Order: sequence, then C-alpha cells, then structure tokens
Amino acid sequence: MRIGIDLGGTKIAAIALDPSGEERERLRMPTPQGDYPGTVRGISGLVATLENRHGPAEAVGVGTPGSLSPATGLIRNANSVVLNGKPLQRDLEAALRRPVSLANDANCFALSEARDGAGQDARCVFGVIIGTGTGAGIVVDGRVLTGTNRIGGEWGHNPLPWPRADELPGRPCYCGRQGCIETWLSGPGMSADHETVCGERRNAEQIAAAAADGDPAARDTLHRHADRLARGLATVINLLDPDVIILGGGLGQIHALYDLVPARWHHYIFSDSISTRLLPPTHGDDSGLRGAAMLSQEGQR
Repeated sequence: MRIGIDLGGTKIAAIALDPSGEERERLRMPTPQGDYPGTVRGISGLVATLENRHGPAEAVGVGTPGSLSPATGLIRNANSVVLNGKPLQRDLEAALRRPVSLANDANCFALSEARDGAGQDARCVFGVIIGTGTGAGIVVDGRVLTGTNRIGGEWGHNPLPWPRADELPGRPCYCGRQGCIETWLSGPGMSADHETVCGERRNAEQIAAAAADGDPAARDTLHRHADRLARGLATVINLLDPDVIILGGGLGQIHALYDLVPARWHHYIFSDSISTRLLPPTHGDDSGLRGAAMLSQEGQR
C-alpha cells in the first residue's frame, strides 16, 4: 500500500492505493489555517488512520504548494505562506518515523496523468493546474523533471508573454513581482479581469456558465482569458515542445478552453504545424493525490 497526501490551502486530502493503483480509501480534513504544527499533526493523523484500517504503508508521499529548496531543505515559493521557511519534509519524517517523499503539487498532478492518465502514451507531458493559483509540472519518459534548482515547471511566475498595452505593467503578485502569468490566468485573475472591464464581480465558474448561456460580457472575458492562456502555453511549446498539455484545477473544467486555446495558440507558436494536444485530466481532482502516492516509485525524495 502507498499513501498520498495533497496539502492544499483549504483542505488536506489523503488516499491509500493498493499495489495495482486501486483506491482503498480516502480521507480529508480542513487545513489548519496559519497553524504549521497543526498541519504536521493533521497529516500524521490521516496517515495513522489509514494505516490503522489497512495496515502499514510501504511509502508516504506529499504534494505541497511551493517547493523544497535544495540549499536549505525548507519550503519556499508556497502561496500557503505559513509553509514558507519550514522544514516540512524533516518534520513529517520525524512525526511519521520514516522517509517521506515530497514534491510540488503540480509535479504530482503531472506524474499521475503521465503514468496512467491522459498523458500515458506521451513521452513529454506538461501538466498545468489553474485554480486559486497557477502552477505546472513536467514529466519526461515517466519521470518528473525537477531541475537542478527544483523549480522545473514554475511557469506561473514568468511574465505574461506578448502583453497588450492595457495589460502593462500587470497586477501585483504575492511573489513580489508584477504581471506574472498566475495573476492573469488563475481563477481570481479571471475574476479580476472581468470586474475591471465589466464592473461586476463574478468568480471564474460563474463567468464560464454565463458565457455558455450567451452572456456577451462573460463570453468576452472567457475569450480574453483563452488568448492569454494560448500565449502562456505557446512559450512552453516553443521551449519544451511537449506531446501533450493537461489542464487541471478548477479552470480545467471549463470545456470551452479546449477549443478556444488551440484555435489561438498557432498565432504565437514558432512552427508551421502544431500536433501538441490540450487535454483534460483523466483522474480529475484525484491526480495530485495519486501522483503523491507514486513519488517513491520514481525515487523522488
């Protein structure tokens, strides 16, 4: 049995997988807000509950926002800022009394989809999570490409490509810069754009639903968003040239994007033909959990 943990800003989810990858049980709890020791205790408690019910786990993997610094061993770049500067891996290993694999949640998502999901037939997979934030992971030949600085896939904190005049200088980002892709493409980014242009406050789900119902203002917002996403992904294709891009998170459930974005990205991609596929995740919201449980299989710690 392998246990995967998805540590999110509002919830902590856990899954137990049998050796064939089938689910035995899943649990979830609210993330203790602003309480780092409580977060460590919460994860330990979920693991203990699953092991009490199903026996000892061969491995435990945790998907986190942000990444582990190779220089300090501390969490950095997490939008759940209470984790930043904390030795999360060491503290979990001490609490659980065993090695714990830890990776960025987008890497876990990409790994799951590359192993037995929408990208299982692809050599190079770029997995994107767009929700409250914007992140990505890269899997090549079935293995996560973390990079020498362990920031492989940190796509959301690059500037929005080919910005229009009305997109400059860009919105402030929690990372301290302006105009990051995350500030435009996240759910709050879409909502902020709609409010700026239309003067009404709607979340991304409401905007997508209104656009599907024929609301012209919501449709225009969705089309602006699709063009920005096309620009952002075009730079990925120009640089990495993946076989498939898998779009997860809340905005990955907006079906119109799978037609709107490829219809636009040819304007920005440096090629006369484009065979890259843009696909929804096979495992949906479960992919991050499943990928965390798979971390030990590829030797990631």
